[in-house]
Amino acid sequence: MPIRQPIVCVLGHVDAGKTSLLDELRKTNVQFREAGGMTQHIGASFFPVETLKQLIGPYMGSFKTGIEIPGLLIVDTPGHEAFTNLRRRGGSVADIAILVVNAIKGFEAQTFECIEILKVRKTPFIVAVNQIDRIPGWKAQSNAPFLKSYASQASFIQEELNNRLYQVMGDFSRLGFKTDRFDHIRDFTQNIALVPTSAKTGEGLSELVMVLVGLTQQFLKKRLQTTDGPAKGAILEVKEEPGLGLTLNAIIYDGTLHKDDMVVVGGRDGPLSARIRTILVPKPLDEMRDPRDKFTSVECVYASAGIKIVASDLDGALAGAPLLAVPENEEVEKYCGLITEEIGKIRITKEIDGVIVKADTLGSLEAMAEILKANNVQVRSADIGDISKRDVIEASVVKQREPLVGAILAFGVKTLPDAEIEAETNGIKIFNDPIIYNLIDNYIEWVKEKRERKSEAEFEALTKPGKIMVLPNCIFRRAKPLVAGVEIQGGRLKPKVSLIRAEDSSDLGEIQQIQDKGKAIGEAKAGAQVAISMDKPISGRHIFERDILFVKVPEKDAQTLLTSHMEDLTSEEQEVLKEYVNLMRKKIPFWAGTT
Repeated sequence: MPIRQPIVCVLGHVDAGKTSLLDELRKTNVQFREAGGMTQHIGASFFPVETLKQLIGPYMGSFKTGIEIPGLLIVDTPGHEAFTNLRRRGGSVADIAILVVNAIKGFEAQTFECIEILKVRKTPFIVAVNQIDRIPGWKAQSNAPFLKSYASQASFIQEELNNRLYQVMGDFSRLGFKTDRFDHIRDFTQNIALVPTSAKTGEGLSELVMVLVGLTQQFLKKRLQTTDGPAKGAILEVKEEPGLGLTLNAIIYDGTLHKDDMVVVGGRDGPLSARIRTILVPKPLDEMRDPRDKFTSVECVYASAGIKIVASDLDGALAGAPLLAVPENEEVEKYCGLITEEIGKIRITKEIDGVIVKADTLGSLEAMAEILKANNVQVRSADIGDISKRDVIEASVVKQREPLVGAILAFGVKTLPDAEIEAETNGIKIFNDPIIYNLIDNYIEWVKEKRERKSEAEFEALTKPGKIMVLPNCIFRRAKPLVAGVEIQGGRLKPKVSLIRAEDSSDLGEIQQIQDKGKAIGEAKAGAQVAISMDKPISGRHIFERDILFVKVPEKDAQTLLTSHMEDLTSEEQEVLKEYVNLMRKKIPFWAGTT
């Protein structure tokens, strides 16, 4: 079976240098025509085998059988989108990925997001540790292989680079990945390759392409086999083009697509079918988003290919949705059913207490749902489109039962005006962030804060343990009220708490007031000597000098302290609580039992 070119995804933090890296490979200047120097739309570039041979250059000898793949299709992704739209049943459209990490800054917010999504999609990847030219003192050698450039650097600069690589390796290790510099790896199935690069000077790019080609040829041959049948693909972007109308940017990962083919794609309100009017492809080494030359119209394309499709009746097509070509003499309905089934796995509606998730594309929606699942967050509904009043009402229903999941997580969508009013009225929190990882992180942090506040309020309301001794020669009034001097031996003492006598567990009633040097105080802590007044006990009958007394902690409070708030008590308060519990259990076995 013929082997197609691997689909390679480039992803990483917003300014790690992804597009610059591709620009240097393509010798184009896409980045400077992007708004604010950031990639705004997903695009793809085809690198033919001749270009790969030029790029690999000095390392061609390491390929005994030569380059067997017909080229590379490299997909450049916006920093805020990762490669979520490159989705297909059972994983990712991307065969392999290049994760770009900044050599100076190391791991950043979107680095974690990208790794999370790579893990979810089970996509193999290599790491370009980029911007090595910014290491202080680095003497750049334009377009040189990394190993040649590294050998010419002073030893202290080599050491500085190695330290930065060790830092990246440590970050990966904490996430459960083994990594090493590419030339130190013996087994690429056990270690992920780190390739130091500079998009600015071109250093290390020959090794990056060499490792990429080597890994795809060695490990991905079976995956790269294509069928002769109708095309299968994924929609990257839905775009209105002047003179063309609505177009679909898509990646075809299997089969063949012909002009006039009937295709079925995922739509906002169900599957859409249409006959293809035009297939447009960019020139080799050009790029779908912003080609230097006009697109070329072709009669057919074979996998893998990045294409622009022009067809009528595709309003409402969803980015991230599957695209299937319908073979001649087969029912369109059958393929509509396959699309419905696939999209139904991502769009969630369950009668459970969970968060509401809204996203702009199916890919983003799926990524959010997967990351939430990994963080044990329940999802009640996950769907495409702006936040509606109905979404807010759903969240309100959940909030009444479970306040911490009565929230909406929104990525790349707007909140409709009536939904905003409804959210404000019902106090529904809407989380928005241009980075999925941050969005979910913010929600988890909010839940943690809410739990802590609730926990603090609960702790404040509990009766805390306290142990006191009645001081000798300090009973100033025998009764109605009894006034005595006491020393707090552990824990704390407050007015309105009841006391019990340790010797016989008898209940002495409430403390009315605590005074220190003649002034009423709200609390006395361990070590303090204070006077207390009590209405119920009588000195010489209920209470005696040198008596040990305990704060009467209700059983329910003691149980809550033992199970949920031991870490909120000081070690000395913990000891007093244990003493008090043991005292109570002499009378009532299993008192304040935690089971």
